[in-house]
Amino acid sequence: MSKKLKVVIAIGGTGGHVFPGYHLAEHLTNENYDIHLITDKRGNKYLEKLKKFKTTIIPSSPIKKGNVLFLLYSLIIIIYSFLRSLIFLILNRPKLIFGMGGYASFPTCIAASILNIKFIIYENNLIIGKANKYLLPFARIMFVSYKNLEGIPSKYSHKIFEIGNIINKEIINFSKNNAKKDGKKVRILILGGSQAAKIFAETLPNIFRKCLDKGISLKLYQHCLINQTESLKMYYSKYKIDFKTFNFSERLIDYFSKVDFAITRSGASMLAELVNANIPFISVPLPTSADNHQLKNAYYYKHKKFGFLIEEKDLENQLFNLINEINEDSSILLKIKNHQRQYSDKKVYDNINQILRKLANEKN
Repeated sequence: MSKKLKVVIAIGGTGGHVFPGYHLAEHLTNENYDIHLITDKRGNKYLEKLKKFKTTIIPSSPIKKGNVLFLLYSLIIIIYSFLRSLIFLILNRPKLIFGMGGYASFPTCIAASILNIKFIIYENNLIIGKANKYLLPFARIMFVSYKNLEGIPSKYSHKIFEIGNIINKEIINFSKNNAKKDGKKVRILILGGSQAAKIFAETLPNIFRKCLDKGISLKLYQHCLINQTESLKMYYSKYKIDFKTFNFSERLIDYFSKVDFAITRSGASMLAELVNANIPFISVPLPTSADNHQLKNAYYYKHKKFGFLIEEKDLENQLFNLINEINEDSSILLKIKNHQRQYSDKKVYDNINQILRKLANEKN
């Protein structure tokens, strides 16, 4: 490719939308595309801590139906975001746009449709999100992580391309070195994410203390909010539990060789990363996730025998028992790892390149 083609990637909201967009941007940059990111304030909090791309911040909002004032406010924000996106695209005229899901990508993709600019949407959950559902009729194609995606009308099935999970290439190619176990300690990575760190930090320490009382020795690596760091430190130090806390980290892979399994929310990207890295996990779906998509993700991975599932309401009753079983029988995790090894997203970026080459040869 002699001349760089302009590509805009619209991302925002949670890390589950931001990180796939960021990794796609890294890949396309290496493929000689000129990348520009459009995000909202929430998304920019992640991007500020990562390698810089050209970025434009445009406000976004879901449609809030709580009362008339909330609804009116959200509609004003959406209209304003659409106009900002329209002006941006007129001035920059990208060749292609990616919408990575979530309401932050909606105004940019609608503006692209009006300007007759091709756009691709991406869905990595097992049920189509609201924004992508509304955008699908106008999208050129939709990339999906898994073919058995719920909520796709049959008349749009020709637009669906299964590519795999867009995740960090380093994790796709990760090979776990067998770090020496710290005695007989059960080593656990706790991944809170932006919407789980609080509840995990409030609920899990008491369960870990119960493990200690049972004689189960632990080594914890726990993601938490900044304002939770000190309280966790005091609690774990008081009960002499071996631990390390961390806040935002783009280098989760650094912990993968240190742990036996993870406790995590059921975001599609995070579960995919753990499976590719061959890390067994206990997934705890976010109860308030849209359309309960995290529970659907967790059931899918449990059915594939890639990990365990415990709903948040059952954490206190079930998590201790599961940790105790793992401590007493190491073959439990070995069976999970053997199933995980049957899956890989190594071809995801090759699949993207192949489809983009076909699009480049189209006459519009």
